[in-house]
Amino acid sequence: MQSLELLTREARALAEGEIVITAPEAEVARQMTVCNACRYCEGFCAVFPAMTRRLEFGKADVHFLANLCHNCGACLHACQYAPPHEFAINVPQAMAKVRGQTYADYAWPPALGALYKRNGLTLGLALVLAFSAFLGLMLATRGALWGVGGSFHELFQHGLLVSLFGPVFAFVVLALGMGARNFWRNVTPATSGQPASAPAIAEATHDVLRLKYLDGGHGQGCNNEDDAYTLWRRRFHHFTFYGFMLCFAATSVATIYHYFFGWVAPHELPSLPKLLGVAGGVSLCIGTAGLWQLRRRRHPRQGDVAQKPMDLGFIALLFLTSASGLALWLGRGTPALALLLCLHLGAVMALFVTLPYGKFAHAVYRGAALLRHAVEKRQPNPIGLGAD
Repeated sequence: MQSLELLTREARALAEGEIVITAPEAEVARQMTVCNACRYCEGFCAVFPAMTRRLEFGKADVHFLANLCHNCGACLHACQYAPPHEFAINVPQAMAKVRGQTYADYAWPPALGALYKRNGLTLGLALVLAFSAFLGLMLATRGALWGVGGSFHELFQHGLLVSLFGPVFAFVVLALGMGARNFWRNVTPATSGQPASAPAIAEATHDVLRLKYLDGGHGQGCNNEDDAYTLWRRRFHHFTFYGFMLCFAATSVATIYHYFFGWVAPHELPSLPKLLGVAGGVSLCIGTAGLWQLRRRRHPRQGDVAQKPMDLGFIALLFLTSASGLALWLGRGTPALALLLCLHLGAVMALFVTLPYGKFAHAVYRGAALLRHAVEKRQPNPIGLGAD
C-alpha cells in the first residue's frame, strides 16, 4: 500500500513537472523491468532481491538501487540479454551512470554538485602541486626549505596547522553529512519508510565492513577485464578502506594525546599513533596501487567511462597522501624534511578539498543504501514475490 501511495505521489509530481526522469534513470528502469521478468541473477547481490520488491521503478527507487550496486560485474557476464542482444542489458554500466548523477544531485551546497564532473586526476595533481608550492614558499621566505633539522612542528606550528585544516575538515563533514541526509530523505519513502532498527544497523554495518557484495554473489570475486573472476578487487578495497581508517585513527589518537595528556608530536615507535599511522600508510599504498592497476585495465562495459578520471584522481590522492606520509617519517632526520612535509601537507589538503565532491561520496551513499536495504527486507514484500 505504501509503495502504491509513493507511485501515486510520484506520478502526480511527474505530471506537474516537479520530477524529471533523466535518460540514465529511464535506462535503469527499463533494464530493471527486463531483469524483473528474468530473475536469473536474483541471488547475486542486494540489488536483485530489492528489485523483486518492485513492479515499477520511480526516480527514488532507481537512485536507491544504483547506490546499492557494487559494480562487481557478475550480472553482466551471466546475462543472456547482454550486448549484442537487442535488449542490451548492462546493469553495472547503467547503475554506474546513475550513481555518478546522484552524487551531483544530492551534493551540498547544490551549486557545487557540478564539481563531480571536473574532479579528475589532472585537477587532483594540480591541487597537490599548488598547495605544496604555497607551503614551500612560506618556508622559503624563512630560509627553512632545505637542510633544517628538528621536527615538522618546528616548521609549521600546531596552531597554524589546525587553522588550515580544521575549517576544511569541518566543511567536509558537513557537506558529506548533508548529502547523506538528502539521499536518505529521498529514498526512505521508496524503501518501506520504516526507521532503522538495531538489527538493520548491525547487518548494514557488517556488510559495509566486510565489503560483502564485492564477491560476485558466489564467493569467487568480481569480473574486471574479462570473464575471469578475481578477488583482488575486494582485497585491494579492504587494504584501502582499512588503511584509511587506521590513518584516521592515528590522527585521532594523536589529537587526544595532544589535548588531553599534553603529549606533543612527533610520536615515534612504538607509540600508538605511529603504529596505527605506519600500518595505515602501508595498507593504503598497497590498496590504492592495486586499485589503480585494476581500474586502468577494467573493461569499458563494466562501468561509466566518464567517471574514470574522478576514480583515478581519488586513488592518486590517497596514494600520494599515504606515500608522502611514509616518506616524511623515513626522511625525518634528513635535509629533505621540509620539502617532504610540504608535499605531504599539500596532498592531504588536496584530498580534503576534493573529498566531498569526488569518489569518496560513493562510500557514504552506498552505506546509506545498504542500511535502507536492511530495513526494507525486514518488511513484508508488497508484491508477494521474490526473496531477500
